[in-house]
Amino acid sequence: MTENVPSPETPPPAAAKTGDYVTIRRSHLVLALVPLAGLLGLAAGYVVWGRDRPIASATAAAAAPQRYQVSVDDDPALGPADAPITIVEFSDFNCPYCRRFHADVFPDLMAAYPDQIHFVYRDFPITSAESLVAAQAANCAGKQGGYWAYHNALLIGELGLGAEAYQAYAVQLQLDPQALAACVAAGGEQAEVEADARAASALGVSGTPTFFINGIPLVGAQPLAQFRSVIDGELNP
Repeated sequence: MTENVPSPETPPPAAAKTGDYVTIRRSHLVLALVPLAGLLGLAAGYVVWGRDRPIASATAAAAAPQRYQVSVDDDPALGPADAPITIVEFSDFNCPYCRRFHADVFPDLMAAYPDQIHFVYRDFPITSAESLVAAQAANCAGKQGGYWAYHNALLIGELGLGAEAYQAYAVQLQLDPQALAACVAAGGEQAEVEADARAASALGVSGTPTFFINGIPLVGAQPLAQFRSVIDGELNP
């Protein structure tokens, strides 16, 4: 899998305004280029919560926003592939601001632009080693045709994260819990999760959630109005 992305040596300018998000220090992002299990073990101590210095945001220069080439890879997606708006989210199932976005903004966002958004979810599990396992569990659920329901269950988080929770979510969603556990234990989806993390790192992403709207970055758990501002500008240039 080849990513067509800008060089990480030329990170985007600072944002004028960002929402809440979880960050990892940029100096440690290079660790994402080694196996992600190592990244998580070493980087857990460098995670900070709340507001920090992010990648460029669409709010930084509305007149001429920085635009990046962001691959959708073969990651889970909602909405028509030929929609005029493609949103790629880099996210972490253990990130509270990611959960906030999906609870408070995501449903209204998709409802506001029916058939106009192709929404792609990519993994950037930076908050803990368990984030990596959760991402694998979701991808394993996808092998059974249950990715989005499982994704939603993880972000609602009624049972938290962990081996018992992953089994329980599978039962709730009428998936095969034994097959899911075997998939996670075998590490069958780890390479996919690691590839997403490397793609995020190469783009200069330093926190979750981070979105790219037709390549225009928007950082943090932004309100719906911020998404609408960028999307409407793309639909009505």
